[in-house]
Amino acid sequence: MAIPKKTKSAEPEASFKTILPEDIDWKPFAAFPPAVRLAVLVGQPSEAGPYMIRVRVPSGVKLMPHRHPEDRVYTVISGVFYIGLGDEFDVDKLEAYPPGAVIVLPGNTSHFHWAKSGEYIAQVTAIGPLGFEYVNSKDDPRNNNS
Repeated sequence: MAIPKKTKSAEPEASFKTILPEDIDWKPFAAFPPAVRLAVLVGQPSEAGPYMIRVRVPSGVKLMPHRHPEDRVYTVISGVFYIGLGDEFDVDKLEAYPPGAVIVLPGNTSHFHWAKSGEYIAQVTAIGPLGFEYVNSKDDPRNNNS
């Protein structure tokens, strides 16, 4: 039996990265309601290129209709992820997805979320830069001048 020769990887070992749940750095994000948190896991969402983020939404919080210019792939990490499509928040349009579900959302698709049955965490993978535009500017926390 031949023993493979040890070869050097084209990528330096410094590029190998792991992120444990307890090491995730959750932070507020200006476009979200105050209780919602975002964590950047991979890349820089504000720049061109691939990125991966997680979003933690506490029970009862709604993210009103909005859109992102980039195509997105959501993976439900925990809780039940409710998402509906459309320019108006409509409870009847919400679909529930359990942990492990993957949702592909084309760019510029108006949608909304509700942590209807408890806190959820969703992971988003996309190619940046990240964009976030509310359908109704009155729903955008960045426009709150109080």
